[in-house]
Amino acid sequence: MNLLRRVPATSPLWMRRLAILSLIGQAGIMVTGAVVRVTGSGLGCPTWPNCFPGSLVPEPHPEIAPLTQWVEFGNRLLSVFLVIVAALTFLAALNTRPRRRRLTWLALAMPLGVVAQAVIGGFTVLAGLVWWSVMPHFLASTILVWLAVELVDEAAGGGQVTRTVPRPVRMLTVVSSVVLGALLVAGTLVTAAGPHAGDAATPRLDIGVPALAQLHADLLFAYLGLLVGLGFALWTAGADARLKRRYGVLVVVVLAQGALGGVQYTLGVPEVLVALHVLGAALTTAAAAGVWAATSHRAPAVPAVESPTSEPTLAASR
Repeated sequence: MNLLRRVPATSPLWMRRLAILSLIGQAGIMVTGAVVRVTGSGLGCPTWPNCFPGSLVPEPHPEIAPLTQWVEFGNRLLSVFLVIVAALTFLAALNTRPRRRRLTWLALAMPLGVVAQAVIGGFTVLAGLVWWSVMPHFLASTILVWLAVELVDEAAGGGQVTRTVPRPVRMLTVVSSVVLGALLVAGTLVTAAGPHAGDAATPRLDIGVPALAQLHADLLFAYLGLLVGLGFALWTAGADARLKRRYGVLVVVVLAQGALGGVQYTLGVPEVLVALHVLGAALTTAAAAGVWAATSHRAPAVPAVESPTSEPTLAASR
């Protein structure tokens, strides 16, 4: 902590840039994880944390193609990059003046989340990519994407918080977010029963894909219905332009994601569309988090006044 006091305080611009970079990294790791699955590279590195016993990096192997090894290893390398970005984001939050409790905790969630994901990923590899071990790996990424959006929003202002919509509208946003969570879980179940396991020898969820796809579609329609209701509520409550704009982005992303999912299912889930669908899941999560964040407005933080002989003023928002 003393070292942080010797360097200039983090500017709001750099704090926001690092938060955005964390968000991009969290969404990116979801997409590269999907690429690992659809290319059958989940066991390209059959051990963890090493790629092979005694070797951190890929090496020639008679039973594992080099491309398969490097696809999986590339995903691991991205995780290392993400750890660095997340750590820098947390240090920047610690060095923000006045220090803000919510900003610090959201920033801390980034490195802790990446480390947790690495542990979950290692367990997934050691478990042979069994479907119930892969599901939490994906869902944890969606949680981190949501928190990263909150971090970006928090980095923009840490002053007094005001609600931009009445409590009933916020509760409707909560309900829609819960349904979105159920929709994402159903999507992982469809994947667990589908053809893209990450490795050809991995056992699949023994439930028919059509039944799970129907559940996924039903939850999508329920979510769309809630979004329609939320739209009417926002306009009735006189929501500000920022919230309406984010709501519009969410509707567009959800409709595009639904259309992509229908095309993907009709065509027999081709690999490229599966990866794009995962990207769509990340964008949908981010857009929904953006709507939730916009139901509150944070005024810019008031800089702390420091004297040469005094300790920096510490302030916590919320």
